[in-house]
Amino acid sequence: MGNALEFTDANFKTEVLDSKVPVVVDFSATWCGPCQQLAPVIDELAKEYAGSVKIGKVDTEHSPESASTYDIASIPTVLFFRGGKRVDSVVGLQPKSVYKSKIDALKGK
Repeated sequence: MGNALEFTDANFKTEVLDSKVPVVVDFSATWCGPCQQLAPVIDELAKEYAGSVKIGKVDTEHSPESASTYDIASIPTVLFFRGGKRVDSVVGLQPKSVYKSKIDALKGK
């Protein structure tokens, strides 16, 4: 899975909502083409922001509860959390720069 963490229905609260650092969550599925294109970008971002932002993926097939909670209607959808609250989102495949600017804003740069 690379550098990104794996978030599931079981660990979503502790890993994402209770996190002391900002969190980026990529909602995706293995059968989704654009999700597979985004996967290496998410892994790169996880490596670049290691230690300051937690970045991971939720497989919507295996963790439908989390996807349902945040009304994920299309994938990939990337949600940005700070202090346990959803503060931003990106729907669909976007250039890496879009995610970087959102993460920098999330960190308060």
